[in-house]
Amino acid sequence: MYLVKTPGFVQPLSSRLLWKGDPAGNAVYLTFDDGPTPGVTEKVLEILERFDAHASFFCIGGNVQKHPELFRETVKRGHAVGNHTWNHMNGRDFSDYSYFKNVLDCGKLVPSKLFRPPYGSLRLSQVKALSKRYKIVMWDVLSADWRKELSPETCLKNATSSVEAGSIVVFHDSKKAEKNMLYALPRTLEFLLEKGFVMKALPGA
Repeated sequence: MYLVKTPGFVQPLSSRLLWKGDPAGNAVYLTFDDGPTPGVTEKVLEILERFDAHASFFCIGGNVQKHPELFRETVKRGHAVGNHTWNHMNGRDFSDYSYFKNVLDCGKLVPSKLFRPPYGSLRLSQVKALSKRYKIVMWDVLSADWRKELSPETCLKNATSSVEAGSIVVFHDSKKAEKNMLYALPRTLEFLLEKGFVMKALPGA
């Protein structure tokens, strides 16, 4: 079960979490989780450059350790980076101590004030503690590109049907999402440009 559009009533209930960005200038904030991934992240960077778009990449620490050159290239191209834990840890499945250590280990390689919890899953105690150090970034539009049972066309519809100024849209630069994402991303960018949106990286990284 997943929600393409995060219901508006959920957002005020989690005021420590960032669900939408600043809509000024008709901005939309594309985000990519789970990289850097060789053979995928490079393609994402090329597509974004083609459309003069900037985005935010929430990186797994273990992947940054294995592919530092790809991480550096992402930053060099003007994109924001954020912490996505060391190994995609689900906060609800582990003690606060284990989770915080996992986040901080990633932070040693990803020096950013942006954090996105894998699966969007956190305990309230984790939210309270992490929000003192990080801006915890969620989303209001989910492409669901990682779901292999979904068609690329469905992922494109997910990414574009509810987007509005200030939307934070989730894609993944991972092998699992590659097929759907590489179909949906350029078409999403075309759609956004036609609608007059500007694709920006999240501030505060």
